[in-house]
Amino acid sequence: MAIQKNNILLKGLQQRVSHPRLTEPAPTAEELQQAYAAAYRSPDHAWLRPWRFLECRGVEREALGELLASGMVVSQPDIADAQLEKLKQGPLRAPLVIVCYAKLTEHPKVPFIEQLLSVGCAVNNLSSALYALGYGSVWRTGDAAYSSDVHKQLKFGSDEVIVGYLYIGTSMAEDKAIPELNDADYVKSLSDHLKSE
Repeated sequence: MAIQKNNILLKGLQQRVSHPRLTEPAPTAEELQQAYAAAYRSPDHAWLRPWRFLECRGVEREALGELLASGMVVSQPDIADAQLEKLKQGPLRAPLVIVCYAKLTEHPKVPFIEQLLSVGCAVNNLSSALYALGYGSVWRTGDAAYSSDVHKQLKFGSDEVIVGYLYIGTSMAEDKAIPELNDADYVKSLSDHLKSE
């Protein structure tokens, strides 16, 4: 069966941008279900389904901020008070924050890097689906995503890896202008590549 062209989907993928300034409302449960359905279509070798999502809303965002700060104090004992306060307040910048992480499985044909890439694709699909539903999001990482002490504070196991925090809500600003990119700067044929020094 031939795949039908979907110009609306293509246009959305071409225009999606991050939205760092977010407010209420957040997506409804039904809208999130639709967005997760898109996330689950991420490429997934051997159907391991490594993606996991931890939702934080309301006072849970305050709890998340406290956990991030307490973890970073252990990782960086000399961290400045201002940075700690920023960590505590960060999750309050959106009505919904989703901790996106991978649940890794030992598999003879699917190395961990493939599973992490699958989760990255799932997060991108989730963000794009939310954009299609009229919501903004921004994917944040930084030290608080990669700290083993934050990992412990969030009670993740040794087989779980944080890939980022997706902040979600209604954008407080218009989409920013997207610069036009030239394919020639990013794409070339194999023969041209092999000729290059």
